Amino acid sequence: MFTDITIVISSWAIPALLFLIPLFGYLRGVRVYEAFVVGAEGGFKTAVRIIPFLVGMLVAVGVFRASGAMELFVQALGPVLSRLGLPAEVLPLAIMRPLSGGGALGIAAELIGSHGPDSFIGLLASTMQGSTDTTFYVLTVYFGSVGIRRYRYALALGLIADVSSLLVAVAICRIMFG
Repeated sequence: MFTDITIVISSWAIPALLFLIPLFGYLRGVRVYEAFVVGAEGGFKTAVRIIPFLVGMLVAVGVFRASGAMELFVQALGPVLSRLGLPAEVLPLAIMRPLSGGGALGIAAELIGSHGPDSFIGLLASTMQGSTDTTFYVLTVYFGSVGIRRYRYALALGLIADVSSLLVAVAICRIMFG
C-alpha cells in the first residue's frame, strides 16, 4: 500500500509543480510568461559565458587520461595508499572524481563490472561516488559563470574536502564491509 501511494505521489509531483508555481505567480500578480522569458534569457547568457571554461576543463581531463599521466600517478601513489587500506584499483576513481563526474562514473562502472557490486572494491567505489564532489567542475562552471577569477582558497578547501571524504569512505567501508 505504501508503495502504491509513493508511486502516485512521485508520478504527479512534477506536473503538480508545473501547474502550481505559475498559478501561484499569477495569483500574486506576476506576469508569469514574461518572467519566464527573462529568466530563460539570463540562463542562456550564463550558458554561453561558461562554455569556454567547460571546454577547457574537459580537454584537460581528456589529455590527462589519454597521455597516460593518470596511470603514472596511480603507479607512484599505489604502494603508499595501499597502506591506508585504499586498493590500487580505486585510485583512478579517486583521482578522476574531483575532475569529472562523467569520467568518474565511467571508472566506477568499470570497477563494479569487473569486481562485482558486492565486492569491497565495488562498495568502496559506490561510497566514493556518493561522498565526494567534482571540485574542478564546480569551480570551473560556477565560479566561471559569475566571473570569479581568484579561487585559490576555494580550490584548496575543495581538495581537502575530497581527500577527507575519500579517507572517510575507506574507513567506513572497512568498518561496515570488512
